[in-house]
Amino acid sequence: MARKTDREKKSASKKEPDAYIENAGIVVDEKITDTLIKNYMPYAVSVIVSRALPEIDGFKPSHRKLLYTMYKQGLLTGKRTKSANVVGETMKLNPHGDGAIYETMVRLSRGNGTLLHPFVDSKGNFGKQYSRDMAYAASRYTEVKLDPICNELFREIDKDAVDFVPNYDNSTTEPTLFPVTFPTVLVNANMGIAVSMASNVCSFNLAEVCETCIALIKNPEHDIISTLKGPDFPGGGYMLYDEEEMKEILATGRGSVKLRSKYSYDKSANCIEVTQIPYSTTIEAIIEKIIELVKLGKIREISYIRDETDLSGLKIAIDLKRGTDPEKLMNKLFKLTPLQDSFACNFNILINGSPRVMGVREILGEWINFRENCVKRRLSFELKKMTDKLHLLKGLGKILLDIDKAIKIVRETEEESEVVSNLIIGFGIDEIQAEYVAEIKLRHLNREYILKRLQETENLENQIAETQDIISDSKKIKKVIVGELKEVIKKYGQPRNTMFFYKNDIVDIDIEEEVPDYPVNLFLSESGYFKKITPQSLRMSSEHKLKEGDSIIIHKEATNNTDLLFFTDKCQVYKTKASAFDDTKASVLGDYVPAKLAFDEGEEVAYMVYTQDYEGYMLFFFENGKVAKVPLKAYETKTNRKKLAKAYSGKSKLVGILYVKDEAEIMLTASSGKVIIFNTDLLNPKTTRDTQGVQVLTLRGKNVLDSVAVCDEQMLEALKKYKVRNIPAVGMGGKDLMEYNQMKL
Repeated sequence: MARKTDREKKSASKKEPDAYIENAGIVVDEKITDTLIKNYMPYAVSVIVSRALPEIDGFKPSHRKLLYTMYKQGLLTGKRTKSANVVGETMKLNPHGDGAIYETMVRLSRGNGTLLHPFVDSKGNFGKQYSRDMAYAASRYTEVKLDPICNELFREIDKDAVDFVPNYDNSTTEPTLFPVTFPTVLVNANMGIAVSMASNVCSFNLAEVCETCIALIKNPEHDIISTLKGPDFPGGGYMLYDEEEMKEILATGRGSVKLRSKYSYDKSANCIEVTQIPYSTTIEAIIEKIIELVKLGKIREISYIRDETDLSGLKIAIDLKRGTDPEKLMNKLFKLTPLQDSFACNFNILINGSPRVMGVREILGEWINFRENCVKRRLSFELKKMTDKLHLLKGLGKILLDIDKAIKIVRETEEESEVVSNLIIGFGIDEIQAEYVAEIKLRHLNREYILKRLQETENLENQIAETQDIISDSKKIKKVIVGELKEVIKKYGQPRNTMFFYKNDIVDIDIEEEVPDYPVNLFLSESGYFKKITPQSLRMSSEHKLKEGDSIIIHKEATNNTDLLFFTDKCQVYKTKASAFDDTKASVLGDYVPAKLAFDEGEEVAYMVYTQDYEGYMLFFFENGKVAKVPLKAYETKTNRKKLAKAYSGKSKLVGILYVKDEAEIMLTASSGKVIIFNTDLLNPKTTRDTQGVQVLTLRGKNVLDSVAVCDEQMLEALKKYKVRNIPAVGMGGKDLMEYNQMKL
């Protein structure tokens, strides 16, 4: 057999592994839904249960890891340390990187102002919650320690009050929850965005929350709104107190509250100073929106706006033009800018690893259950410590009954290792008690020490009995919780930051864009092209530019703020203002109205009316000889609706539309040649826009109304024999009308 060459050996070694890969290169069809469930759902669940949503202690995992690290560093009582030290140490529990850890610290700090009761006492620049652009300093420059309120988080942390789990590399352990002594979950705001769900818990006043919790412990049917008035935000400002909305939020955990800025007016400087803004917005957002409104001409009362925020706090200064009413301007700004904003509540909290949207009663109920368990575990831990100590003291008590015997046993024992076993035999005590006795110093073998130990034994027995009694009685545990809540109120309670304003404080003003008013000429062509031309431009212009076969059918002199109503051939009317059209010249084609106002497909302009006071009447003439008289007021709307359906009746074909201010003489001509002239006062106005009208021209056979015209005085004098005093009327043959028309030609 021939030997393989080196090249063949190399080639074989490359191909050989493929022979052992099972199903290599085979593409398996799989539904996209199955792929998502297999690959994405574990990530989604992880984000929901271990990252984005707060738990019943009020903290997310990132918060808990950071604060527990600071506690282990001794920062609850010690001096401040550089933030970088804390960030680096926290990475033993939180492997997501120093940037994310430091951002978490910033939001928990007193300097940033995000929380009503900050957990981190900070020194240095930590930015501000109310500013988007005010960046915080790097972690190497700032210093931190735990705020005194953190005593309420860690008081029982080393007494088995909560479970501990290994960290990500099993090098240490961390608590799953904090044994908080008050409902932090409602005291500090918390926002999180998970996968397919989110949480947005607003902050409430600490004293009000604790008082509500105490009231619920005493009476589960307590009316919550009587003690918990509403959210309290660190930025202050004012909240609209809507009792019905607040009851809905407290009951369901969903809803929104309106927040309004606090301001004052400096008369000497003619300046408004805003010192508190809604929690949900920033200084930059407010200033940018006001500048935008000024540029658009919607606000003309402001001459200058600036950010005067400094070390003393937030301030937005708004300089006013002479003669401006500051209160009226602020009402306008509240309506148009984030100076008044909404905070959406969504109390979505993890309970035993499952997200639940709950009302305040349910949240506090869950917290009370959680706290009961913490107190019971802490008391059980203390009970075990006391029991162990009592066990030692009882062993000591046996020794103290015969100290000489104990000394003799020790002296006569040849080897040190046998002292404990000889004491066990000599006094009938166990090994733990014997070890404790053997370690007693010689100086303690006196009468005073013996009496103290005996007294301590008696006290311990009483404490153990009392502790056992509390553990076995739920009412006594709740009494302990109530006592802790009262102590928290006494230590950390503070007045409300966010005050209330009420519905009767809201001034509802109609804000319209201030548009300059000046004379204009309005033109509408038969094809639906519209032009707005100033008198000066019209005098300088040549003939109108029109499409071939088109002609001007309406020419009116009006002003720029005039309302325009465009009636269409589909029984609809479109409303707008002359100011919505740009000034133009006669030499351009103009705006095509159906495109400008977004008419329905195939819809064309039939008539145009301009008005400012909506006085007068619309007349609609139909083929069946009926005429509808509708007040123009029927088309006036309180809202800015641009399209009104059923502008007139569609049951008979429309022949013509006219607008009359008061009264007019109208001539109707039938297809049979019959003619009548009638006064519009003979028609009674109808309040319904799509009324079929009343019969004016009596038609026979297949005859229909053919044309409509308004009679001037000269025409009425020449054709007065066609005038009728009553309607309906048959009319007369129009021979004289033909002669009159020939004479005019």
